[in-house]
Amino acid sequence: MAYEAELDFERPLVELEKKIEELRAAGEKGGVNIKKEIASLEARAAGLKKEIYAGLTPWQRYKVARHPRRPFTLDYIGTLFTDFTELHGDRAFGDDPALVAGFARFGGRPVLVMGQQKGRDVKENIIRNFGMMNPEGYRKALRLMKLAEKFSRPVISLIDTAGAYPGIGAEERGQSEAIARNLAEMSALRVPTIAVIIGEGGSGGALGIGLSDRVAILEYSVYSVVSPEGCAAILWRDAKNAADAAKALKMTPNDLLEFGIVDEIIPEPLGGAHRDPAAAAESVKASITRNLGELEKMPLEKLLEIRLKKYLAMGRFLEVPVETV
Repeated sequence: MAYEAELDFERPLVELEKKIEELRAAGEKGGVNIKKEIASLEARAAGLKKEIYAGLTPWQRYKVARHPRRPFTLDYIGTLFTDFTELHGDRAFGDDPALVAGFARFGGRPVLVMGQQKGRDVKENIIRNFGMMNPEGYRKALRLMKLAEKFSRPVISLIDTAGAYPGIGAEERGQSEAIARNLAEMSALRVPTIAVIIGEGGSGGALGIGLSDRVAILEYSVYSVVSPEGCAAILWRDAKNAADAAKALKMTPNDLLEFGIVDEIIPEPLGGAHRDPAAAAESVKASITRNLGELEKMPLEKLLEIRLKKYLAMGRFLEVPVETV
């Protein structure tokens, strides 16, 4: 079905889809056979969709990653996992609704699944803090990861956040320490770990639950040290340069795969996961199933060695002497 355009570059496609829906409704109401005309417009819409999504800029990809109807963590949990039992609290300060976490079964395997949860409307976003975690969220995640380690349960993280919450209260309660501790603990966690970036992967907010053996990213998701608007405000002193910042940040899946930041790009339905959530969920399921099967076969000490080498190798560079003329 057609839907209202939230993305400016999709407007020609959305307008065409609306025409198809109107024509179909008129045909049904008037009892007129216009299947041939509808088929022609549908073929045109499919071609236009393919053309639009084949040439997306990094900034446009970022907009897709933020799409309000893109599947969120709870959507994937409800589709891919069974027997999910959500657990709450960090046993120190309180609960953080921005992080959904609990034990479940994936393909019959008992696992720990967790991920940031955004809201579908203003009320939900206020409750979920727009998917931006406070320190108690990271401490809740760590508490449950250590519990998963105790009972030999793999950890699956679904990442979708603009970043950790930067409020004064969060800083007072030790935001940076909580994220840093999670990084240290996840690097040595004695169970297989998998992270899937399902939307935005923003800075330390994403890393705090994402330092994993395998990191996969959906085709139209992004992963970056800072948002394009934040980067533009710092470098150009104007958030209007966000499109330039998105290009400079190298935040798209192909760039991330080339740099070794992610291990795999998960294909999405043409037009993004928001257009066909069921198909996107099947792609995520296939990726997790394959990676989990491979990791579970690996000896634990070998798993930890590979994980450590993987992250120690990131960010290295070579200094090449400049030849004097």
